[in-house]
This record gives sequence, C-alpha cells and structure tokens, in this order.
Amino acid sequence: MTVRVLLFASYADALGAAEVALDLPAGARVRDVLARVRELASGKRVPDKPMVAVNHRYAVEDQTVSASDEIAIIPPVAGG
Repeated sequence: MTVRVLLFASYADALGAAEVALDLPAGARVRDVLARVRELASGKRVPDKPMVAVNHRYAVEDQTVSASDEIAIIPPVAGG
C-alpha cells in the first residue's frame, strides 16, 4: 500500500520535500512509517520523538495505518 506522509520542519529539511509517498506492507504501523522516513533521511539528523498525526488526530506508534490515511510527522517544538 502507499501512504501519504506530510513532513514539517527538520523532517522536511532532511528529505528535501514537504510530502512523500511511502510504499509499506499491509498492516504497517506508525512506527514503520517513522522508520522508513528515517531511512530516507540518509543519515541526516531528525528528532527521535516526533508527534505523529493520522487523519488530523494524534496517533501512537502502535497504531495501524492504511492506504487512505494522511500521516503528518511533526517534530517537537520549543519556544519561549
């Protein structure tokens, strides 16, 4: 299946794109999406614990994803 992944901040910088399409096996989980995106970052540093949203709702790493899902990876935000 192919899932659409929206990338923000350091993830977008590392991959050189704001969006990628990933081919994943059926039954893939959020953690599989994160692992694949880290592979695509080609050794560039990306945050270890981003927030992930699936269809505009925050998700846990164990949540399954499907081909119709929109996944967003949002790095931690610091401010002051």
